[in-house]
Amino acid sequence: MNLVTSIIFIALILSIILALVSFWLPQMMPDHEKLSPYECGFDPLGSARLPFSLRFFLVAILFLLFDLEIALLLPLPWGDQLTSPLLTFLWASTVLALLTVGLVYEWMQGGLEWAE
Repeated sequence: MNLVTSIIFIALILSIILALVSFWLPQMMPDHEKLSPYECGFDPLGSARLPFSLRFFLVAILFLLFDLEIALLLPLPWGDQLTSPLLTFLWASTVLALLTVGLVYEWMQGGLEWAE
C-alpha cells in the first residue's frame, strides 16, 4: 500500500467514525425556541410595527467592527519581510490601540450591557 492510498483510507475511516459519533452523541430535545427559524428574539408572526431594542444592532455592528479588525491585521505576519517592518507594526499597533479605546468607551457608556 503506498502512502497516498494509506492517507485516503485513514481520512475516509476517520470521517465515517466522526459522522457516526455526531449522530449518537447529541441529545435531541428541541424546544419551541430551537425550532424557531429566527434567532434574534423577534416574534416572526407578530406585528412589524413593534418597537425593538437598538442594543441588538449595536452589538451586531461591534461584532462586524472587530471582525474587520481581523481582516486588517491578516497581512501582519508578512510585515516583517518588508524594508521597514517597524512602520508596519506601528500602524498595526495604532489600529489595535484605536479599537481598544473604542471598546473601552463602549464598555464605559454601557453599550455592551444587554440587560438593565
